[in-house]
Amino acid sequence: MSIKIFCDIADLNLIKKFNKKKIVKGFTTNPSLMRKAGAKNYKAYSKQILKACKSKPISFEVFADNNKSMIDQGIKINTWGKNIYVKVPVVNSKKQFTGKVIKNLNNQNIKLNITAVYSSNQTKKILKMINKKTKVIISIFAGRAGDVGKDPVPEIKKSIKMAKSFKNVEILWASVREPYNYIQANQLGCHIITIPPSIIEKIEKFGKSFDQLTKETVKGFLIDSKKSKFKI
Repeated sequence: MSIKIFCDIADLNLIKKFNKKKIVKGFTTNPSLMRKAGAKNYKAYSKQILKACKSKPISFEVFADNNKSMIDQGIKINTWGKNIYVKVPVVNSKKQFTGKVIKNLNNQNIKLNITAVYSSNQTKKILKMINKKTKVIISIFAGRAGDVGKDPVPEIKKSIKMAKSFKNVEILWASVREPYNYIQANQLGCHIITIPPSIIEKIEKFGKSFDQLTKETVKGFLIDSKKSKFKI
């Protein structure tokens, strides 16, 4: 498979562990994952992560909510390391398109990861803001779309088609819900998929036969019934 696997995590110990895996080609973080990991100082914690991940691409997100502050944060984050992608949400909390932020940072040759994208229409707007030289990742939240009954596949297909003439742009399948999403993303032609650690570990076990799965499933039932000392 040609698709690249990124690990979606901010936990420092897990980053150290998964950075050693050849299957993992990069990392993505966001403010929620940073909070979950216990980060108190965003910059200091990010620099700890960068000590553990010195070469693989890693995304750190701006968390301001207006254009000027987003640009300022993006410029600062970019100085922390050469392997950084500055993550910018496609809109702010008021649903205002962050095109000015994207264009400004892109024109400064800052690598970007445009996040919280759901539609091909959003992809179209992003592509209008960028050049064809500086690297850009467009992260489409497939799993979250599916959570509310929306099929993300048509939007991803359209986005991939739109971005085809941009050799500097990669489409990323985000918010993975199950290991099979890896197969789906690869079949669609996504360049990257970002996956939580627990699901990466399941993907590493790909290749089991249906017979093996049946045996393991039944064995699990048997073990649990014995542990519970069930009787009829």
